[in-house]
Amino acid sequence: MSLHRKGRATLVLALVIVVAMAFRVSWNALRDIAGAVGADDTAATLYPFVVDGLMALALVATLVLADRDRKFALRVLGTYTIASLVLNYVHGLVPELHGRTVDWGRLADWDPANWALVLLATSLPVGSIYFGSDLVAKVLHHRPTSISARSTNMEESTNIERNRSGSDLAVSTREPISPNVTALPRPVAVGFIKSTIPAKPLPSIEPTPAVPIETRAVAAESTRRRGATGRVPDAARTPRPKRTPDELLDEARKVTADWPDTRLTAEGIRREVRTSPANARTLRDTLRAERGLQAV
Repeated sequence: MSLHRKGRATLVLALVIVVAMAFRVSWNALRDIAGAVGADDTAATLYPFVVDGLMALALVATLVLADRDRKFALRVLGTYTIASLVLNYVHGLVPELHGRTVDWGRLADWDPANWALVLLATSLPVGSIYFGSDLVAKVLHHRPTSISARSTNMEESTNIERNRSGSDLAVSTREPISPNVTALPRPVAVGFIKSTIPAKPLPSIEPTPAVPIETRAVAAESTRRRGATGRVPDAARTPRPKRTPDELLDEARKVTADWPDTRLTAEGIRREVRTSPANARTLRDTLRAERGLQAV
């Protein structure tokens, strides 16, 4: 484990040394380019840090950011790498830049190429301000949720695989239980003892006649006691025909024909005729009037 850590530390240290030497080589070319486009000594000295320094910042941002922000940092890194390469290439093609004897603002003999190179050299510092600020803001506001989400998904997938592997195992069956058989002693034959008491003859049993299955089912259903049911709904009841007042009066006359006067009451008429209390009172008054009695 310690050897692995030492190897990683050695690799990082070697990378830092190589990057520092490459920056020193590029620093010379970028400084001369900056002086050729009008920068003073101080600005020309700081110009390489603006270009190559933003490349280092974009490289760090690609290691921290994720998804779209990481792609943006890679684009910035690629753009400034190509720009630094172009300026170093122009520095190698124009020997006058080494001694700063070139005319001010003149990087190429062909005018369109010269205009493009001057625009590139002068726009890199402004781009460093914009892209550098954006990258720093993205790094500061970045939350490593993707890493935690990946670890959570990996844990869930691991648990699912464990559950699946556990469910795929063969179900263990119990061993058959062997019955504990105990040998019982054989019965000993005992001789019959002659009895002096005479045996009584058994009464003869007459065979019962067979009853058909249909008759049994009907008898069982008829003898089965039905449970008590609730109130029968009005829709299921048999509608009773309504009687007219004349029919009620005729029925009441027939029922009370042999009644004495004292029995001629509304309650008695209601029970016998089976009508409402109001109709019973009306019938009572009519019958008493027919008998010449005073209405109650």
